[in-house]
This record gives sequence, structure tokens and C-alpha cells, in this order.
Amino acid sequence: MGRTYESRRVVITGIGCTTACGITTGETWKNLLEGRSGISRITSFDPGKHTTQIAAEIRDFDPTQYMDTKDARRTDRSVHLIACAARECLEGIPLDRMDRDRIGVVIGSGIGGINTFEAQHGILISKGPGKVSPFFIPMMISDMAAGQLSIVYGLKGPNFGTVSACASGGNAIADAYMLIKAGYADAVLTGGTEASVTPMALAGFCSMKALSRRNDEPQRASRPFDLERDGFVMGEGAGALFLEDLEHAEKRGADIICEVVGIGLTGDAYHMTSPAPNGEGAVRAMQLALQDAEINPSDIGYINAHGTSTQLNDASETAAIKEVFGDHAYKLKVSSTKSMIGHLLGAAAAVELILCCLALKEGKLPPTINYENPDPECDLDYVPNESQQIPLTAALSNAFGFGGHNVAIIVKNYSGPE
Repeated sequence: MGRTYESRRVVITGIGCTTACGITTGETWKNLLEGRSGISRITSFDPGKHTTQIAAEIRDFDPTQYMDTKDARRTDRSVHLIACAARECLEGIPLDRMDRDRIGVVIGSGIGGINTFEAQHGILISKGPGKVSPFFIPMMISDMAAGQLSIVYGLKGPNFGTVSACASGGNAIADAYMLIKAGYADAVLTGGTEASVTPMALAGFCSMKALSRRNDEPQRASRPFDLERDGFVMGEGAGALFLEDLEHAEKRGADIICEVVGIGLTGDAYHMTSPAPNGEGAVRAMQLALQDAEINPSDIGYINAHGTSTQLNDASETAAIKEVFGDHAYKLKVSSTKSMIGHLLGAAAAVELILCCLALKEGKLPPTINYENPDPECDLDYVPNESQQIPLTAALSNAFGFGGHNVAIIVKNYSGPE
């Protein structure tokens, strides 16, 4: 009889991300620790008629450096970004010596191929239906990030995409974790990707009045937990992680970055866009993650917060953290890297969990920049403006999405076999 669900341990053996602060994980991490913002005026189109004209774009990105030229023409930018992150993630992982039937791919994306949708809609209107690309549908659909990676790397295990708005990447990682724990896969390439800095997507969020309008101060616009926050800043990027069953990783002598020890998944059942009062859904997600990890709240030293820089989110997340952690909430460190890389929507949770892994590995915490005016409702230690160095054992990443989706994931330093 095989090992039970409870006895399987899941570790992270590969990471890769690309953001407005760096094409590679190392470059992103360095800039975040230095408090550098990747937010500026939008250059991919003229945003002059939009009320918000800023975003965290990835500049000078050439997809053909990370994928075949023909594949690049036939896939959306969201796939291009995850192709970059996945290549970095898989460096040094000997896929040729693994059973690829037992390796899955689960990638989250909240919006998917909206670049393609807008471009092809323009062709439909200007040239007629006969000129719409035959690749329109496969380029647009959100699952193609997972599908394309499985094709490129020959990974034939469980393969699908997750869609839960800004929690999509977190749900993908949680699903990968459960697939390995349940024995359906030995390893899973997982994460999230988003490339939605487009005229229509920007207009939609502008109409919701969800975005910061600090167009004259782009690098100061995203200010999570600050009293004068006025909305989030859109960003684009991707994060990829290689999760493995611990025994599988040990047999091949893998370099283990850290261990995934707990997940919590809940629904608010409250409102399309607003969080439940006092972050009730977030509270239950964090509590479930702690229960799954079988650790005490006091064991968590750092939280990479969802921290969007909106009035409702930041206040409700702070209230939720205080409800879950009690007095310890004032001792742990909480920061929002969205202050520098913007809100990556469906990719946010994947990149932010990677940053938790790096914080554990190096004992360094990325700051929340632009924290200048304390908000009485947001009264925790948000690692303001400068990185800090402290020893860590465990870290938690939060992700919340429109529709009431909540994901909390806990990672720990790997301490060896039990």
C-alpha cells in the first residue's frame, strides 16, 4: 500500500519569475530589497484618455529568447511571460531522467489572453469575421499557459489552468500541492501568469475606480496600508515553481529551496468585489493553512500580504491578521511587494510565494515602499520603506480575488526528513 496523504511532504525545488522589477528572479529580488519601483507611465499603448495612465510593465521583453519563434507568434503575451519564468524555474532539473507521465502542470491566470482578444476584436470590426485569426481561440483561453508548457517540456501528468481572479496563482499552487499529496503526481510545474495591461482592461478597472490616479507620481502610486492610498496599480508578470514529493526529490539529490506545509482555501459568499466584513473569509483561510501545517500562529515570522493599496482590502486584511494571530500580529512582519511590482492579478500569488521562499532562504524581507502616513486601521509592522534582515522559520502568503476567493499558503525552511 502506498504512503497516505498525510505522510507525503511537498517541497519546492525550482523557482522562476519575471516582473517589472526584473526579467529574472535574482534581478527582481535585488530590486525589491533595494525598494525600487517598476511602476511608470504606460508605454505599450497611449493611455492619455484613461483616468489612470500608469502600470508596472515589463519592458524590452523578447519572447523568442524563451520559446520557439513560431510558438511565440501563436501564443498570447501571458504565455510568453510564463515561458520565461518556467525556463528559469526548470534550470538544473533533470526532466530527462524523470517519469514525465508523473509530472503535472497547473498554471493560474485571472484574465488569460486579453491582449489577443482586444487585437482580434479590432480585426473583426475593421476587416470582418473572415480575417479573425484561426489561432484566436487557443491564443485567448486561459488554460493555454498550462497546455503550452506541457507540450514544450513533454509533461503528461495532470494538466489544467485555474481561474479565480487575483487568487488564481495561489489556487494553482494549492492544487499542485494536493495532487502531489494525494499521489496523483510526483511533481508539478505550477504558478501563475498575467499580461493584462491593455486598453480595455485598464478602462474596466478605471471605471470601477479601483486604480490609483497618481499619474504624476507613478513610483509613489502603489502605497499599501498607507492612509493616503487611492487604489492599486496594474502590473504584469509570471511566477513558476516546481513542486515535488519529498521522497522523489531526495532520490535525485535535489536542491530543496523550502517546504510547502499548509494551504487554506475559502470563499466569502458575500460580494462580487468587496471582501467580507473584517476579512472573515481571509481569517478562515489563514486558520485552515495553520491547521494543515500543524504549526502555531507564533511560528509565522513573515506574511507577504495581498496588500493591494485599496482602502477596503488593506483594512480588512489587517483586521484578519489580527484576528488570526492575536498579540503575535504585532510581532510578525507584514509587507506588500505590490508597492513595487504592482498587482499582477492572476500571477500575484505565485510571484509572492516565490518571494516568501527567498525571504526564508536569505532571512531578508522586502519592504512596503511609500508607507508614509500611518492609518489607524492598519497598525501592524509593514516593513516600511526599507528591507529588514531577520531569521525566519515559516512564512505565509495571502491571495484574495474578486468573487470572494481566498488562498493562504505556508512555506517553511526545509529541516530534513522526519
